[in-house]
Amino acid sequence: MLIHGACHCRNIRFELDWRPEAPLEIPARACGCSFCRKHGGVWTSCPGGTLSVRIADPARLSRYAFGTRTADFHVCASCGAVPLVTSTIAGRLYAVVNVNAFENVAPALLKRSSADFDGEDEAGRLARRARGWIADVRFVEGE
Repeated sequence: MLIHGACHCRNIRFELDWRPEAPLEIPARACGCSFCRKHGGVWTSCPGGTLSVRIADPARLSRYAFGTRTADFHVCASCGAVPLVTSTIAGRLYAVVNVNAFENVAPALLKRSSADFDGEDEAGRLARRARGWIADVRFVEGE
């Protein structure tokens, strides 16, 4: 399944080639941290999938890191949306995408739940991301 997503103004766009191991059901985890609560972060990933990201105007991309500073939240400086998060682990780029940025997915496919990572140490956090986040991430140039 090919999933398209974007920030509101379409400056940050992505295409996720979703390759599920089981029947198609997309986990949608609402993070409980203060940043995600305030920005509507509901994240998903498909470890076997491929993510291609396009930034129309890099000058309008802001990256925000907080807490352990092990993840970059990609914030559109024009519309304020946060369509993806990346984390570099052992030299490899991993990502999750915000289901609220999806453009072509039926809501019935989303299995919503909450997520709480309080108390998780940095090593545990990075190991969880390496296991569960999208491991094939590419930033491609051009519109």
